[in-house]
Amino acid sequence: MNLFDLTGKVALVTGSTKGIGEAIVHRFAEHGAKVVVSSRKADACEKVAHDINKARAAEMAIPVPCNINYKEQLQQLVAATRAKWGRIDILVCNAALNPYFGPGMNIPDEAFDKIMGANIRSSHWLAQLVLPEMVERKDGSIIIVSSIGGLRGSQVIGAYCISKAADMQLARNIATEYGPYNIRANCIAPGLIRTDFARALWENPEILKRSTAGTPLQRIGEPDEIAGAAVFLASRAGSFTNGHTLVVDGGQTIA
Repeated sequence: MNLFDLTGKVALVTGSTKGIGEAIVHRFAEHGAKVVVSSRKADACEKVAHDINKARAAEMAIPVPCNINYKEQLQQLVAATRAKWGRIDILVCNAALNPYFGPGMNIPDEAFDKIMGANIRSSHWLAQLVLPEMVERKDGSIIIVSSIGGLRGSQVIGAYCISKAADMQLARNIATEYGPYNIRANCIAPGLIRTDFARALWENPEILKRSTAGTPLQRIGEPDEIAGAAVFLASRAGSFTNGHTLVVDGGQTIA
């Protein structure tokens, strides 16, 4: 059996209409999984789902728009997934935000709360919603897309980094509590990736050169390189990986 085969699995991926999330749903479908494409904008969800179904010449994806900040919308997202595909085998919490750039002591309360709500609370809520059926089947994989920011201090995106460190602890807690039910929870911690989220760090050639100078591979990462890690963690290839944070950063954190 192909260790990376996801045939028969259903994957729910938040923030999956661009960047890392979009790459993940495309690669999951390529490896046989049915996928739910979700973000706030319905038209964006529909486009990505259409592209996947066209590429695979089969119905492999459905669009379900959702704002992760609202629990009732997350409940509707999970319900719509089950109504269509009957189950959720893989949950990928990828959606995140960072509305503030500057010294941590100056961050407005509203911005801090938004970061923690979107980046941590929503993942906690989603895990609560999908874990019961995974426990019943004694099988499941939860993947949280974190960041190397969760491993380092920052002078300008401190609250975001706090939330990304909390991602790692959330995965460890789930792994510890639900490991006996054959449920795995892991994080992926990307470095600098060519996404809209990090556009300011790579669009300008001079800034990109400075941003990658301290990375052993001396280049920016691509969304597919994170998607590959997600396929590993979701499949039989990663079946003994649990409570781990997989750093995919070209070596930046060790340089």
